[in-house]
Amino acid sequence: MKETRDKYDCIVIGGGPAGLMAGIAASECGAKTLLIDKGEKLGRKLAISGGGRCNVTNRSSIDDLIKHIPGNGRFLYGAFAQFSNEDIIGFFKKLGIELKEEDHGRMFPVNNEAQSVVDALITRFRKLSGNIIINSPVKKVRYQGECATGIELRDGRVIDAKRIVIAVGGKSVPATGSTGDGYAWARAAGHTITDLFPTEVPLVSDDIVIRKRLLQGLSLQNVAVSVLNPKGKPIVTHRMDMIFTHFGLSGPAILRCSQFVVKAMKKYQLNSCTISIDALPDIQLEPLFQEILAKAKSGAKRTAKNEFKHFLPERYLVYLLAQAKIEVDEPCANVPNEKWRNFAEGIKHFHIAVSGTLPIEKAFVTGGGVSVKEVNPKTMASKFVSNLYFCGEILDIHGYTGGYNITAALVTGRIAGMNAGNED
Repeated sequence: MKETRDKYDCIVIGGGPAGLMAGIAASECGAKTLLIDKGEKLGRKLAISGGGRCNVTNRSSIDDLIKHIPGNGRFLYGAFAQFSNEDIIGFFKKLGIELKEEDHGRMFPVNNEAQSVVDALITRFRKLSGNIIINSPVKKVRYQGECATGIELRDGRVIDAKRIVIAVGGKSVPATGSTGDGYAWARAAGHTITDLFPTEVPLVSDDIVIRKRLLQGLSLQNVAVSVLNPKGKPIVTHRMDMIFTHFGLSGPAILRCSQFVVKAMKKYQLNSCTISIDALPDIQLEPLFQEILAKAKSGAKRTAKNEFKHFLPERYLVYLLAQAKIEVDEPCANVPNEKWRNFAEGIKHFHIAVSGTLPIEKAFVTGGGVSVKEVNPKTMASKFVSNLYFCGEILDIHGYTGGYNITAALVTGRIAGMNAGNED
């Protein structure tokens, strides 16, 4: 095999947000840096994030950021102490990308164009004399003893480097190049890859309401969605919007609950898991029941559907009335209290069985990855092999959508690049 003897101070594998940031950070430290990617374009996943607008980060407190990264978020405390979400905002401002704050602290570029974020990162890297190679899949990372020494490409080329940063992402959204290539390279260095699973992903259900498409296409706003354990107790609750689909459930609340469904089914060895929907989370069950009784009494001659039409979306109201065995055109005066209680119960605790999630390829985020126990949280360096660093979604770190995952990628990329770029 003919080997090229190109030599770099730092090679970054992967051109996503973590890789681009790592390349910039290494170059800013004066390192001769190569950024290599197997695809035709860099930043493909970043360019489609946030509906094409790119939710760059989230302007929350560090503690709140950690809370919204339930997958090993605490590992990031050391990284945030060096480069925070506010630093991300300042970093992009220097690149000419002004960010604006929207609901829940989400930060977007003022021009609403994700590609402008990608272009700014690439331009910055090039200005720092960084070298970019695309359409070049990496076959493996080369190790000599307990030291990373370079990479071997699938076409046979070998490129040497003093330090290697692996930033190739997880297995979600494979069309953007995230196909799990880096896990084998990490294992070859002795690292543990924790179980991979889909997060921020729709849920699949064979419940009758889904199977018969009784509520397909119905959106519910600001509802409290809970994942229940086998004893019927909530494991987690998220209050956001959701939608009934032809295959199950989706929408922001469902996406946030999805990882807890996966974990519950594994922990309790379940074939299905129960989701509970509270359509009116601002009122407790008993006060709601009393309010329903009062309305039914004051509107005794009106039909159940007309009297309660402002309570819920019409399709959901009709369905819950039917579940409580209340005819929609039945005068309220004719409905016994027991049925009104059942109606209140349905509003507060509508249960639907889910059998799992869509596959990891359909997920927004990959759960699992390189064990953070084996990575230095202050440098992103491997604890097993010298001159090897990890950043981004290849690590066992996963957060909710809303800027949290991109924040984790940018911050870990910055820390990995800074340390990989420093002279020995």
